Amino acid sequence: MADKRDYQRFKPHEIARSFPDTAETLLLDTYLTDEAAASARVFRVYRETPPHYHAGCDEYLYVLSGRGTFWMGEASNGGEFAPGELLFFKRGTVHAFPKILEQPVVFLSFDTPRRDPKDVIFVNPADGTPETFIRRKEK
Repeated sequence: MADKRDYQRFKPHEIARSFPDTAETLLLDTYLTDEAAASARVFRVYRETPPHYHAGCDEYLYVLSGRGTFWMGEASNGGEFAPGELLFFKRGTVHAFPKILEQPVVFLSFDTPRRDPKDVIFVNPADGTPETFIRRKEK
């Protein structure tokens, strides 16, 4: 018999609606799963996000709501995103979210392997720290 911890159901849109209208950090997130092989999160972006990268994981971002601009690799590779789109980049790929066009911006994220919450490296260290970048919102 399967252990209940071996499976779960989530309602990402309900989680997205639970985020507050403002936050002190650039993002707030809620972990859905947090396994060594992969983590799944819902997160809301509150402000434009400067160039940064993650050293330990690849990231898949499915847009649940909002619109903005996003670039991966270099700024000239930018473009708009909207609900229903999937963005993907490998670990070490610099990426940024320079413009919010429509709020709330919420992503469903899959990180492989799991993303340590402190795994954010800003290209310009003056742009922030892991603590100013994201804070976990409990389910």
